Amino acid sequence: MNRIKELRLEKNISQNDLAKLLNTSQQSISFYETGKRDPDTKTLDILSGYFNVSIDYLLCKSNIRNPEKLLNDYNSLSEESKKQLEKYIELLKIKDANDRNKDKMSLTSE
Repeated sequence: MNRIKELRLEKNISQNDLAKLLNTSQQSISFYETGKRDPDTKTLDILSGYFNVSIDYLLCKSNIRNPEKLLNDYNSLSEESKKQLEKYIELLKIKDANDRNKDKMSLTSE
């Protein structure tokens, strides 16, 4: 699903409402959502602010909605909490690698 449509539906607003916000037509919103037209830089900036997500998220270049908030949250932690978080991330990476290996093994045994 297109990210603009996904975010619009999450906010429970119509294409018409979003079109009014962007000072454009409902058809333009439809085109953005179906990939028939790409929003210009100014439109992406407005959408990014309205939905509180990065432009990269809107363009499906990232799965992190708001990396700035994530970084700010990290920077607000104590040094000890940062170390604990980094250890936890390493553990999750090991778990994910193990899960992927299990999946590969089950596929080869079938």
